[in-house]
Amino acid sequence: MKLISWNVNGLRACVGKGFFEFIEAQQPDVLCLQETKLQPEQAPQIVGYHTYWNSADKKGYSGVALLSKQQPLRVSNGLGIDEHDHEGRVITAEYPGFYLVTVYTPNSQDELKRLDYRMQWEDAFRAYVCRLDESKPVVICGDMNVAHEEIDLKNPKANRRNAGFSDDERQKMTELLAAGFTDTFRAFYPDLTGAYSWWSYRFKAREKNAGWRIDYFLVSNRFADRVRQAGILSDVFGSDHCPVLIEIED
Repeated sequence: MKLISWNVNGLRACVGKGFFEFIEAQQPDVLCLQETKLQPEQAPQIVGYHTYWNSADKKGYSGVALLSKQQPLRVSNGLGIDEHDHEGRVITAEYPGFYLVTVYTPNSQDELKRLDYRMQWEDAFRAYVCRLDESKPVVICGDMNVAHEEIDLKNPKANRRNAGFSDDERQKMTELLAAGFTDTFRAFYPDLTGAYSWWSYRFKAREKNAGWRIDYFLVSNRFADRVRQAGILSDVFGSDHCPVLIEIED
């Protein structure tokens, strides 16, 4: 079973940059999208998939989607907490053997002006996935807006106090992993450098591979031995992010 996650930075724009060709080439069993930036009625028709959308109240902002060849047992949007559920950031799909949670974690923004909210979000999200994990294993995927370790971005020293690499954000990822989850990419490639999933549009960052790894597949520790492959599809364009994937035993 192939699972792919991709922050498309505007799905309608991505459609014009090879999105359908990507689906045709990869044939994912499940494709999770972040930053769709649309309302459900604006979404393109995607043949062969059950499609689920969680859009922000604010039009043209945020939003996640889950496309699945197999119809999930049930699907829900959000964390069930009103203050966190208006920006289209979470979809949960239940399958027979696991939960799949796709997430677009809030950005702490310039000068970390949204860091306090981000910290509240992180605690709420961790509590949510831990509750799910009590009943069956959880697969978490999406743009989690943090490079966890120095190996996960090109210029760690220059970005130490910037959004996505602040000590606070990194600590929250540490806490999430410590709660019983495995970073699948690092499980396969613990020492691999230069492996990134996002590049700024400025300064020819992608051309220079001056990037960040902020898109993840995390799985419950007890599910980790079912992951057969983890990868970053850095040769796929269409967004400032590239897709990430895992393959799991059915």
